Amino acid sequence: MHGPLDLRLLITFVHAAHSGSLSATAVQVGRTQSAVTMQMQRLEEMLGQSLLHRSGSGVRLTGSGERFLAHAERILKMHDEAVSAFSEKGLHGSMVFGSPEDYLISFFPALLRSFGTKYPDVEIKVVSAPTAELRALLQSHKVDLALVSTPNLNDVETIIRTEPLAWVGSKPALELHDFGDTVPLALPASNAMDHRAAREAMARAGLRYKIAYASNSLAGLIGLARSGLAVSVMTQEAVPPDLHILNAPLPELPHLGILLAFADADHQSPAVAAFAEHVRAVLPTL
Repeated sequence: MHGPLDLRLLITFVHAAHSGSLSATAVQVGRTQSAVTMQMQRLEEMLGQSLLHRSGSGVRLTGSGERFLAHAERILKMHDEAVSAFSEKGLHGSMVFGSPEDYLISFFPALLRSFGTKYPDVEIKVVSAPTAELRALLQSHKVDLALVSTPNLNDVETIIRTEPLAWVGSKPALELHDFGDTVPLALPASNAMDHRAAREAMARAGLRYKIAYASNSLAGLIGLARSGLAVSVMTQEAVPPDLHILNAPLPELPHLGILLAFADADHQSPAVAAFAEHVRAVLPTL
């Protein structure tokens, strides 16, 4: 091996190892894909070992890469801990945080403001996606930690907060909308918990409905509700003040639990661990 290891190369290598994609790694580290490729070649030359198998579908670790990954992660963890321990500001680092759009709108500004005041040198990149997509992003290590929803409210040890789902319309009561005997609904994708909860509630109540509009964007659902052409469903905290929460004859909707999920629960950087602790402490109070 020639010369000391460059931490930037280790960071890029760890991202590539977990994501299995140099293009995804380029996004995560803020460099071009060609620059990431050159970094990995440089690291392999320094170690005198091939670390990654490259193919059209991405990259995967060689045997040497598997062994080196544990060393790289340990070096980076110790580096972050040392910087945090001796820095005047107390904590440095970066993370990718994921959240459904309604939680971002309702809670993230306050969470970021209070955390940023305490730790101004921590960089947080944000990814907005439904819970099902966030689970996949966590598994591929493209997101470090995320707020996700669960319909299971029995897991009281991990649930940070519960949020009621609400029917939302442009007028204060369903009968004031000119819908006739079939309620038009504007819902997110069919794999979203809000979508399933709305359809199951309508079926249990025996009410006629149709999926008139679909949008994976909260802004889109809000716009459809404002148009008066459909009733939408969202978490109650995300309902803007110019729209109305609708009650009977529409059926009651369930609550969702909010919890934190991690790409690697056993090996969190100091920045990720600190932000997770902050979320657990502050989110219930918002």
